[in-house]
Amino acid sequence: TELRDAVEDTIERAPSPPGSDTDAQGRPALGLDYPMSPYIFIKPLSDPWGGTKLLSGRHPVKMSEPTPDDDAPDHVVHLLMQMCTSMPAALRLYGHPDLLSIAEAINGPDFVPYNDSIFVKKPGMGGSVSWHQDGATHWDHPHWYPGIHGFNFQVQVYRTTPANALWIIPGSHTEGRIDIRARVAANEGSERLPDAIPLVTEAGDVTIVNRQMLHGSFANTSPDPRVSITFGFYPQSSVLGVSGGLNISLDEKKSRKKVYDAEHIRRRSAVVQVALDARYQARPDERRYRYAPFAEVEDEYRYGPETIESVLSDYTLYDIAI
Repeated sequence: TELRDAVEDTIERAPSPPGSDTDAQGRPALGLDYPMSPYIFIKPLSDPWGGTKLLSGRHPVKMSEPTPDDDAPDHVVHLLMQMCTSMPAALRLYGHPDLLSIAEAINGPDFVPYNDSIFVKKPGMGGSVSWHQDGATHWDHPHWYPGIHGFNFQVQVYRTTPANALWIIPGSHTEGRIDIRARVAANEGSERLPDAIPLVTEAGDVTIVNRQMLHGSFANTSPDPRVSITFGFYPQSSVLGVSGGLNISLDEKKSRKKVYDAEHIRRRSAVVQVALDARYQARPDERRYRYAPFAEVEDEYRYGPETIESVLSDYTLYDIAI
């Protein structure tokens, strides 16, 4: 409930209306001093990315957009960003020893973080995420393999149902780059792909999805909320010296494309080390994960006012998107 309460409080602190300096209760909105707004708004039940060039055009098909109720607001929160700054409970989740051990088992001890985002699908209002594959950089790599674009965890704050869950095409991460338009066209133009399955979970469950998996979700016309805390990791070999091919600025006129050198990777990976210490301070009797890239400098990344400012205040500027 601690994590759920933190997320719901963060949603309530969104600027209202979007762009305002205050929330719906007249309080200062969260994130006014962040390097970019931590809130992404959409129209209720809409598909904001399908059929656009946003996110490097990886969502080529527009999903159907049901009509919201007459009393629905003009905009709803679709994504929350920069959770490790705004929510100490989310930072401690980021340092979970079991999740980081899984990341090491899949990507090696020097694994590198992607970004974090929280998908918010309120009942009768949550938007869709059109069919897509996350990876955007290494499709033609001479040593391509199914794990080259890493994976994402999703921690489910509420139980999910087929009506609001993420849907995946099992095994699609092994097929290379998929012609999504052709696949939908072959299904008589329907977005309800016949080989898709929903990731139905209980509250607190964690799913792991390869970033090459074909996946998406439909507008949430159901009475049940879905809130999914999402963060991923890569093998370092997929990132170091690589020019990222995924524009996550959500502005097709702005490119955050850059070459990820060792210093950039260190700046973003430092969030993992600070998260580990934040979790240790809260749960000193729990098994502590040791993150290999910072094993010799752990004392320099203790969670406190100094690292909140030096590491957590602007870490989204160092998100790594391939």
